[in-house]
Order: sequence, then C-alpha cells, then structure tokens
Amino acid sequence: MFRRTFWFTAGAAAGVWATTKVNRKLKQLTPESLAAQAADKAIETGHKLKDFALDVREGMVRREAELGGALGLEAPVDPDLPVQRHWAVEAPEPAAHRKLPYKSNNRNEDH
Repeated sequence: MFRRTFWFTAGAAAGVWATTKVNRKLKQLTPESLAAQAADKAIETGHKLKDFALDVREGMVRREAELGGALGLEAPVDPDLPVQRHWAVEAPEPAAHRKLPYKSNNRNEDH
C-alpha cells in the first residue's frame, strides 16, 4: 500500500514538473516573447558597438597625439571642435537641372 502511494505521488510530482517546464518553454516561444528577446539582443549589440566605437575613437586620439609628438606637430586641439575631414578626391558640383531617369526593374513594385 505504501509503495503504491509513493509511486503515485512521484508520478504526479513528475507530471506537474514536466507540465510546468513545457508551459514555460511554450511561453518563451510565442511571437511576442521572441520579438522582445530579439529587441533586447539588438539593444545589447548596439551598446556593445557603441562601446567599441568609443574605444576606437579614444585609441585614435591617443595614437594621433603620440604621432604628433613624435613628428613635432604639437598643436593645441580643442576637443569640442568637430573633426575636419580631408578628402582625397573632391566630388563634382551637382548640377541643379540634372535628374535621374526613372526606370525600375523591380518586378515587385506596384504599377
């Protein structure tokens, strides 16, 4: 009698545990939950990329200062000023009357 009660209780407990586990997994796999998980991962990745970019920028400034000191180009730089970019090739002036022809080869476009 005691044996039957023990195994019945053990089976019921295993059933409740398995049902709870399956229900939790099903809730994790709903579209809303998957979208929230993807959004969280995207935000986390964005923060990591921002940290990486800031580290790269800091390293660039430090290396530029080292090179400036080694080459004797010690000029005070105001960090609040925007970085002035020098382009190797300048783009031609855009013509005001120039217009791109509209021709689309996209078959999925509405006509």
